[in-house]
Amino acid sequence: MKKFFALMLSLIMVLSLFAGCNGSDTGGSSDSADAVIPDGEVTLRIGTSASDTSAITQGAYWFAEQMNERTGGLVSVRVYSSDSISGGAQTQGIEMLMDGSADMTFHSNLIYSTLDERLNVISLPWLFEDYEDVDTTLAGEAGDAIADILAEYGIKVLGFAQNGFRQVTNNVREIRTVEDMAGLKIRVNNSQMQINLFTAMGADPLNMNFSEVFTSLQQGSIDGQETPIDVTYSSNLHEVSDYLSVWNYMYDAFILGINQETFDSFSEELQQIIIETAEEACEYQRELIRTNEEEQLADIEAGGTLVTYYEDMDIDSFREAAEVIYEEYEPIVTSELLALFRD
Repeated sequence: MKKFFALMLSLIMVLSLFAGCNGSDTGGSSDSADAVIPDGEVTLRIGTSASDTSAITQGAYWFAEQMNERTGGLVSVRVYSSDSISGGAQTQGIEMLMDGSADMTFHSNLIYSTLDERLNVISLPWLFEDYEDVDTTLAGEAGDAIADILAEYGIKVLGFAQNGFRQVTNNVREIRTVEDMAGLKIRVNNSQMQINLFTAMGADPLNMNFSEVFTSLQQGSIDGQETPIDVTYSSNLHEVSDYLSVWNYMYDAFILGINQETFDSFSEELQQIIIETAEEACEYQRELIRTNEEEQLADIEAGGTLVTYYEDMDIDSFREAAEVIYEEYEPIVTSELLALFRD
């Protein structure tokens, strides 16, 4: 009898090996690459607030390609770069996500903060030391807390990509100390925290659609703007900027969100594919943007823009001016949430 069971076990193992050899590897993280979903054909619309060549939008395209591949062509993802899904208006893109007229968005936490100011916590000035600090924090309880906040607005967080540390460009003077900010008309996001911070540093902040920034710099209706290196580079803003200061003043996370009702309407099989693919898309995007950054900075300098680096700036002077932001926003973001980001 023991020999019989041993023979049967050996036969099962051999058959399992043959079955494994017949499978196809499409680069997915699980068997979802060959998954059969009961949902039929599905089309998802995802908006991003950056150009086609940006790392953010490239991450969205990667997600689209993988979703199509992993569902055997049943899921099609349409990518709308530069907020074209909302006519160039970033805040409206978030509103469309909430009401379901957009299925997904790749947007900055600063844009999401127009829904809830607690989301500004990620971008409090000089909060993070480096990218490792960011990744560890958002992968833990702090990231879970952000997801819980957005769940209150019918948005499911699928992952955290990045826009990166935000830098400032201008056409008036080199910025080394907080005194150099005096009177500069700087375009910022529609974020009250950013407006308050730049005001505290002596600048004259204003908001406009991002699609208008290049022309406004070119025509001199604004003096400067603040975006991460990838956005500055991919949108060619360095071509109309004489000075760039790499001061790492604020980290900008890009949150990949999906309308909760839309997500809930899918089968468990499709939900799992979306979750896995979204997580991998965020990892892909973070790696891409960090790899590109050094080369982009070199190209910006080669093009004639004067680049001033962190170590050559009086960062303490900026930190001192930014203390009023912590005093103002700790009650707003709550001390409990802030503690999760500082631990």
